[in-house]
Amino acid sequence: MVVLRIRNVHKRKYALLCLCIVGFIMYRYLGVPAKGRRMSRKVGLSANTSQFTLEGEPFRILGGSIHYFRVPRAYWRDRLMKMKACGFNTLTTYVPWSLHQPEQGVFNFHTQLDLGAYISLAAELGLWVILRPGPYVSSELDLGGLPSWLLRDGSMRLRTTHPAFTQAVNTFFDKLIPKVVPLQFKKGGPIIAVQVENEYGSFAKDQSYMLFIKEALQSRGISEMLLTSDNHNTLKSGGVDGAIRTVKLQKLNQRTIQDLNAIQPNSPTMVMDYWTGWYDVWGDLHHVLPPEDVVSTVREILRRGMSVNLYMFHGGSSFGFMSGALADPSYRALVPSYDYDAPLTEAGEYTPKYHLLRDLLSRYNRGDTFPDMPALRYREAYEPAIMYQHLSLWDALSFTEGPFKSAKPVNMEKLPVNSGNGQAYGYTLYETSITSGGLLKSGDNVRDRALVFVDRSYVGLFKRQSLELAVPDGKGRRTLSLLVENCGRVHRGRDLDKQHKGLVGDILLNNIPLRDFTVYSLDMKPSFIDSLYQAPWKTLSEAPSFPGFFMGRLFVYGYPSDTFVKMPGWEKGVVFINGLNLGRYWSIGPQQTLYLPGPFINSGINQVIVFEEQEGDYKVQFEDTPDLGMAADVQ
Repeated sequence: MVVLRIRNVHKRKYALLCLCIVGFIMYRYLGVPAKGRRMSRKVGLSANTSQFTLEGEPFRILGGSIHYFRVPRAYWRDRLMKMKACGFNTLTTYVPWSLHQPEQGVFNFHTQLDLGAYISLAAELGLWVILRPGPYVSSELDLGGLPSWLLRDGSMRLRTTHPAFTQAVNTFFDKLIPKVVPLQFKKGGPIIAVQVENEYGSFAKDQSYMLFIKEALQSRGISEMLLTSDNHNTLKSGGVDGAIRTVKLQKLNQRTIQDLNAIQPNSPTMVMDYWTGWYDVWGDLHHVLPPEDVVSTVREILRRGMSVNLYMFHGGSSFGFMSGALADPSYRALVPSYDYDAPLTEAGEYTPKYHLLRDLLSRYNRGDTFPDMPALRYREAYEPAIMYQHLSLWDALSFTEGPFKSAKPVNMEKLPVNSGNGQAYGYTLYETSITSGGLLKSGDNVRDRALVFVDRSYVGLFKRQSLELAVPDGKGRRTLSLLVENCGRVHRGRDLDKQHKGLVGDILLNNIPLRDFTVYSLDMKPSFIDSLYQAPWKTLSEAPSFPGFFMGRLFVYGYPSDTFVKMPGWEKGVVFINGLNLGRYWSIGPQQTLYLPGPFINSGINQVIVFEEQEGDYKVQFEDTPDLGMAADVQ
């Protein structure tokens, strides 16, 4: 009996050991796209003929863009599974330098920004990856994804081989590239290609720059196929030897394809960005692209034997102050929603585009069945959060970093905050003394909007088109305050070096430059919002002062669901849920709701803080459907 029991114990140990070995093998080899299990992984993606090959086998890239930094991490799997179920085989994503290195010497590759985990998840779900690490990515991000602290250097020339810029790129790549090198195809990972910079043909200020970026990638271990991507009219000036050129477009025409084939004959043709919709700017309409147009274009791309990447497959949200801006023909800031009218909505819902694309791709899939479409998540219209406490802007100033004294106006990037990295986002308050009224002129030195106060009473607004306002007369010495908002740095164009925010030059009163400023940095970072819980909040009165912070509570019973924040009766400001910056709202639209994902909400009590500039309704509503505004077709 004793011998039998011992033998059974040994059998159980051996069985457990075998299970562990089998489990490891399944994790190691089933966690890559299906074809990867049969490949030797020596050659990778190649472009030696008019068709891509992957380890010698014909391969068509059917890609879709989903940005990990625009999707709550808890939803990464859901969104990628939905793309896989639509018939796509490749994930593409940009890498935003500004988010990964918010300050010099400070790097963030954790939680929401864990790029390695995102790429590994793609492999687990059977998707290949095309990585687009920049350093400039555009992507409708503030400064195109470049960190604002680069602008502290007055001689800085972004996207060139200017020594200060190349040094900063090298420092970033030293941290970034080693994280993705082990995830390349030839090392058993899903990364089959890497894009060199982005749309450099439209910038093209330095002929040696693209070679520098290419070598910066390869010298750190990038060994997969390299790509470049440009618009049709800048294809020639955007490439670099050793990288396959690809094109960006929304309407397919013969001329574009002919030009691309003329530049690189006998090479595969790829539309790296087929734009499935478009982004929105404040004060405009919500842009949409009819599903029939999208499917018609994708069908034609496939008929021609080309590869394609849908930008975007799922746009997500530019949470916080992530959004960029346009400069041409005039300055216009982007909304926080990055819905993009993509096949999956901002909240991950299926659209007619999704169903039509799935049907189209199923006919090109050679009989293979697609995975089942994941079930949709429940959405909730919660009871409104009633604002019950108020904190004036002026009472919040003691919780800022500073204040700082400056004889002349100083832009926010030059402020001595954030360990010498300057202020990146948010608002900056400039205060000085005046002894008379008169005509106040901004000289177009306000970037981008400024509320103007005299002794904390509102007197007017400066913006890009409004450069003068009258300051009322008064007795004695008074305080003139300008609350300046960075509405978003331009994300593309040839003036990236000039994207300083705050006051970028003199403000004149009766043609005399104002001097001796006290400056407060209101970047609205989580640490600042958290510190406000110690502030002298007051019970909300019938006539609270503006600008100000308003506090309320959202009660959630049971498991939190997605919802949409709606702000009727409010004018312009920012919404924070449990200290997280959801983004800006503005009554001018088009966007009327802010997406609030369930993972951002707690079961029970949730703190809601609203920073409102001018006018409030004193309650925040929660809807179960989005409202992105009146729609208009992309022109």
